[in-house]
Amino acid sequence: MTTAFLVRVVLSGLVVALIALVARKSPGLGGLIASLPLVSTLGMIWLWHDTGDRLAVADYVQSSLLYFLPSIPMFILIPWMLRHGWNFWLTLMAGALLTMLLYAMMNRWLASQGISL
Repeated sequence: MTTAFLVRVVLSGLVVALIALVARKSPGLGGLIASLPLVSTLGMIWLWHDTGDRLAVADYVQSSLLYFLPSIPMFILIPWMLRHGWNFWLTLMAGALLTMLLYAMMNRWLASQGISL
């Protein structure tokens, strides 16, 4: 493994750990930090560092937006299920399955429009 890869792993892991730590004390603030496009921004930085390719970064950001859209219902389903007494792991699985289904539908629709990600 390269040093650059290890730096990325540590920085990305620190972001996730920070979110979890903050969310324990303040779920709202943890949610705010998690909602920031930190992972996407880090991805942009790493891609730019590796390639210096403006078009690759633009394509990455556009793809991130298009894949973000079908993930939104997961953020509606999971709190609803948890507040109605569903098991956490089952709820998490349902949210992931819904998102995968919507990703597949998004890919199909984009392909029908001549767009490939």
